[in-house]
Amino acid sequence: MLRLMLLRHAKSARPAGVADIDRPLAARGREASPRMGRYLAEEGLLPDLVIVSASRRTRETWELVEPSVDTTEIRFDARIYEAPASRLLAVVRETPSSVRTLLLVGHNPGFEELAKLLVGYGDRYAFARLTEKFPTAGLAVIDFDRESWSEIAPRTGRLDRFVTPKSLGADADD
Repeated sequence: MLRLMLLRHAKSARPAGVADIDRPLAARGREASPRMGRYLAEEGLLPDLVIVSASRRTRETWELVEPSVDTTEIRFDARIYEAPASRLLAVVRETPSSVRTLLLVGHNPGFEELAKLLVGYGDRYAFARLTEKFPTAGLAVIDFDRESWSEIAPRTGRLDRFVTPKSLGADADD
């Protein structure tokens, strides 16, 4: 079994004159990120590989999640920044088979589109919430009955869960 986890970056600020890729986390994002990290650790959702977008807000999200998660390998990949589902799927498919649990830290709308593309069955209530809104710091966990990431195809995944800071008791999602 392979497990793909999609963690959208936490709430970011929009300072005037700052390029989109350089936007930092907002205070709410700095609070939500460690909460999501603790959730990952408490639930045993520990990635073998983490691939993080090149944006400042995704890097800051990961820096606040990482202390709770024991990860052997972290990569920063510019291809994930504002990527459509097709590019994200290409990144996923080139993951080595030795990686059983992959965590991507990136952006919407690509993450929501990728989740909708890959999920064929699973928790229908979680899927309804995911398709309604994939908020900042939202986490989708998708399992595949496959041996190789290159075999990942549309509708072959099972949505295990969709968790947001709000569902864990934090302030409202956006």
